Amino acid sequence: MPDLVPVRRALLSLSDKSGLDTLAAGLARAGVELVSTGGTAKALRDLGHEVRDVAKLTGFPEMMDGRVKTLHPMVHGGLLAVRDNPDHVAAMEAHGIGAIDLVVVNLYPFEATVAKGADRATIIENIDIGGPSMVRSAAKNHAFVAIVTDPADYPELLAELNKGGTSLALRRTLASKAFARTAAYDSMIASWFAFADQGQAYPASRFIVGTKAMDLRYGENPHQKAALYLPMGPATPGVAQAIQVQGKELSYNNLNDANAAIELLAEFRDGPPTVVIVKHANPCGVATGTTLVEAWASALECDSVSAFGGIVAVNRLLDGATAEAICAIFTEVVVAPDADDDAKAAFARKKNLRLLLTGSLPDPARGGQTVAVIAGGLLIQDRDNGRVTRDQLKLVTRRAPTEREMADCLFAWTVTKHVKSNAIVYAKDGVTAGIGAGQMNRRDSARIAAIKAREAAELYGWSEPRTVGSAVASDAFFPFADGLLTAAEAGATAVIQPGGSIRDDEVIAAADAAGLAMVFTGMRHFRH
Repeated sequence: MPDLVPVRRALLSLSDKSGLDTLAAGLARAGVELVSTGGTAKALRDLGHEVRDVAKLTGFPEMMDGRVKTLHPMVHGGLLAVRDNPDHVAAMEAHGIGAIDLVVVNLYPFEATVAKGADRATIIENIDIGGPSMVRSAAKNHAFVAIVTDPADYPELLAELNKGGTSLALRRTLASKAFARTAAYDSMIASWFAFADQGQAYPASRFIVGTKAMDLRYGENPHQKAALYLPMGPATPGVAQAIQVQGKELSYNNLNDANAAIELLAEFRDGPPTVVIVKHANPCGVATGTTLVEAWASALECDSVSAFGGIVAVNRLLDGATAEAICAIFTEVVVAPDADDDAKAAFARKKNLRLLLTGSLPDPARGGQTVAVIAGGLLIQDRDNGRVTRDQLKLVTRRAPTEREMADCLFAWTVTKHVKSNAIVYAKDGVTAGIGAGQMNRRDSARIAAIKAREAAELYGWSEPRTVGSAVASDAFFPFADGLLTAAEAGATAVIQPGGSIRDDEVIAAADAAGLAMVFTGMRHFRH
């Protein structure tokens, strides 16, 4: 397998013509013969270069609205021939097939065509056939042919041509990228047929394709490597697309926790100033307020111990006063749609703190699916975008919630959806009073949340914990009355839960005996 291969003939077929002027000039300086197809050939001529039409090479005109132009032995023979195989060389000579040493192709814009809402016929016409065929032929024969599918590789290609030809190392790298490109392209087409065209939410074959955005500092632990990949196609606003203004490199945990924060925060994107504090993918404080700095103080008071080294997310422009308050404790990451100059200046004094600006927040009601990796397979499910309105709640106790209790019930329920099961959330006046997460039974979650509320009252010198007069939410039904009674002992006066237990009557009776108001949602929010 040769190392340096001179480039005497190149075939160019480009939908994206960015950088074509620089590429063509470099190829001309290297004395490379240019062969091209319709639109690209015209663009090259407009730039003042001599071009040989593919039709002249094949002896056949482009036909069928351009569907057939490069699918010909004169093209693929020139790409696939093994140059040091005597039989291949003899076949080339017998049929007058000239070698093609370089292919520069980018494919029909299928993805962009779908994204702009084109009709089905237009989408089908933007499925490239000849392009991927040339890409695969050239990539397979990378021992002798260089294949370029990304304009970002033009500078390195031209630098090597200035040295007399392409190196094997570059051709191998380009071939790898080329096969990745055609694989991703075909997966997008297959996905469009399955999801959009055929309406199959769970087709027989599933493709998950992404491009690497960055290597991460490490994975969940320093001995694990990690990277961030972005999906092909339109992206949902989120931390993966955020601009990092400052701070250390991101780790897997940073992004995972920041995502948990922004997913919860999105539930309040159209609401009052809201702050979410997350630790290990669980919220440890959520609060609304008249200002962000007020919301920050209330969220921090819920569990200031857990907030140390946490992730903070806010639902609007981050101001200097709030940034200064956040800087009073150690914080790993701050996520916001944007930040003013005063906020950026405050964070600049904390050189390790990462500030991520997302521009906007995701739609909490959006569709889509989530993926989890298990040994030997993938678990794929619909996103949990379930939401309940006040009108959907079912009153099951003798006493109905007051207006304030109902508002607190809905607030607590919204937060509970983003807490790991078993989840219990106490809330009062738009502020979490205590959060119990990830326990093996619901009673313990209720106890832990109440303990945190009592500790906060002691720390801040309150006369009573915020759980007194609060609403409590449970992500799934109370299987026994003990969890509900624990909440009542903590001072909760209203309860929101899915219902559906075989002991619902027992739990309702316990609520009535304790004077609690309770509503059922009919929907649970397990989060594992």
